Amino acid sequence: MKAITFAEFGDADVLELTDVPDPEVRPHDLLVRNRAAGLNRADLTHRRGGYGRANFGDSDLMGLEIAGEVIAMGSETQGFAIGDRVMGIVGGGGYAELARIDYRMAMHIPDGLDDVHAGALPEVFVTAWEALGHLGRLTSGESVLIHAAAGGVGSAAVQLAHALGARVLATADGSKREAILGFGADVAIDYKTEDFEAVVDSVTEGRGVDVIVDFVGAPYLARNIRSLNSGGRLVQVGILGGIEGAELPLDRLLYRHLQIMGTVMKSRPPAVKHAMTRRFADTWLPRFASHSLAPVIDSTFPLKNAADAHRRMESNQNIGKIMLTMA
Repeated sequence: MKAITFAEFGDADVLELTDVPDPEVRPHDLLVRNRAAGLNRADLTHRRGGYGRANFGDSDLMGLEIAGEVIAMGSETQGFAIGDRVMGIVGGGGYAELARIDYRMAMHIPDGLDDVHAGALPEVFVTAWEALGHLGRLTSGESVLIHAAAGGVGSAAVQLAHALGARVLATADGSKREAILGFGADVAIDYKTEDFEAVVDSVTEGRGVDVIVDFVGAPYLARNIRSLNSGGRLVQVGILGGIEGAELPLDRLLYRHLQIMGTVMKSRPPAVKHAMTRRFADTWLPRFASHSLAPVIDSTFPLKNAADAHRRMESNQNIGKIMLTMA
């Protein structure tokens, strides 16, 4: 099969389309003919050598989410059949014509959802709901601040929080303000020209928000803590801004009874990943069948042009998901 590989770590130019062996089907696997695969920032880290030659359980190829058609099945799989259209999160291997996926990580693609949108759904929406619902315990009528709201997980989190009935504040580049509001945000904050802490303080009349979902890390930590309401929950999903120099206002943490939680998917044990997938699917998958929720697609690239897709992500110009497609 054709797949994207790289002989050495480096910039996007190291990516190339090569021939590699087809995946071997394990007892719990579905073998999927990929139609689309989503890009994630973890792929950039992988390409640059941040994980070494890592195998996250399924393959040492890049790619963490896929959509396509089941063409073979292991002896221990349940609930799926040859020819089913499926989507899901894989432990590597998405940047290829074929991929194996643990059937417990797979979801049936809702009728009417095309392959590109299906491939854009699993990683971002499962992660977003884990942060908002399972860890953040966000409920209708509460308020939430979502950082990096124009990205894949951020745009998914805005949609889910809005659908849940929460008041949504969201940060993004000012040029993406209208898009953020279109996803369902009530307040869009330009992180380049506005201090989100001051905006939160003004909008909430000093109370703060109930939940914050953050991808930035150290530069935002102190302001995030000061932006939380009593009993508030900060869910840390990424550290795009690094980990050095973080300041934690311990008095605020203590006297407002705040909670700080972290979440990451790719390095979690399989049973945890299975539970995360099921929590999302049981709660939200019917909403995609009715098209009341939909992944946000920024752009698509043929598999052979994966390097261009990586450059698009590195430019930080994208709104929503960048996708690879297979013939």
